[in-house]
Amino acid sequence: MTADSLLAITVLWGFVFIYAVMATMDFGAGFWSMIYINKEKTNATNIANRYLSPTWEVTNVFIVAIVVALVSFFPGATYILGTVLLIPGSIILILLALRSGFLVFSHVAKDYQKGLTYVSGISGFIIPALLMLVLPITHGGYIEVVNDVHQLKFDALLTSPNIYAFIGFAISSTLFLSSLLLADYSNVADEVDAYRVYRRDALILGPTSLLMAFFIMLTLKMEANWLYTKMLDYMPFLIGSVLLFLVAGASLFLPSTKSEQRIGRPRLAVIAVTIQYLLASYAYGRAHLPYMIYPDVTIQSGFTHPNTFRTLFITYIVGFLILFPGFIYFWKLFMKDKKYLKQNES
Repeated sequence: MTADSLLAITVLWGFVFIYAVMATMDFGAGFWSMIYINKEKTNATNIANRYLSPTWEVTNVFIVAIVVALVSFFPGATYILGTVLLIPGSIILILLALRSGFLVFSHVAKDYQKGLTYVSGISGFIIPALLMLVLPITHGGYIEVVNDVHQLKFDALLTSPNIYAFIGFAISSTLFLSSLLLADYSNVADEVDAYRVYRRDALILGPTSLLMAFFIMLTLKMEANWLYTKMLDYMPFLIGSVLLFLVAGASLFLPSTKSEQRIGRPRLAVIAVTIQYLLASYAYGRAHLPYMIYPDVTIQSGFTHPNTFRTLFITYIVGFLILFPGFIYFWKLFMKDKKYLKQNES
């Protein structure tokens, strides 16, 4: 591994992590909006829609950044992944387009708003499950070469416990992170009933996500032992991840700083869980190196020309120096705009 290729994969993995956290919260908000659509007294659907409305456009910026970075930095890996993921990738693009279209039209087609909510909600947990498939496919055993063409082995894919472990983790994490953030959002908006609903959901789905993570490790040992063994080298990060999960759970039982009617500090829980996922993703990403697709493509063999990388890297730095302050400003407005937080939707 050269310094350039290591820097490139770090940038790419950073985009993946940011998108994973933001997208799971975004997709999950659509799901909760659908689940609580007929429970008007809790105002949970209105809270989900308020969060969903301004954030899904920002989230999509990062999936574009991931694709551009992958194509630019690792064209060798992109060719193989693009070939084997043609069918699932096409399904993801179709669902993203449908979901985005329905989210736009839900603001003008009020008569069809309920139907549009269901489309957004259902696609909101199918898309993360399909996106998560990319990770286990890179572990080896799911790609074969036929007549010099890489093909996905669907029989191995559909019979793999590790695949279903990743899918289960994707769905449970999506619902857990989104319920936790919506609990925090409800708390800031002083929506007590909605806060209690989402806090309850987070307390249920948090342990479920942790169990699915253990299931991933168990099946990983059987199906991709090379990765499991290397992840054990980063055990301190995995232990730290579990400890932060416990911190997040405990923070939901601390006395609230907002009101005596509430219990829990969801903002602390959101921060702890985000760092928890960062530690776990670092352990997974480091253990995966040097392979991008085991055993065929390493970060060095799939890397672009160094001169091309340096030019692209400077472009990325300049771009994010411009965009990042805007994201921070957007988030502060979104979480602190009292008029928006207190609005009443019919």
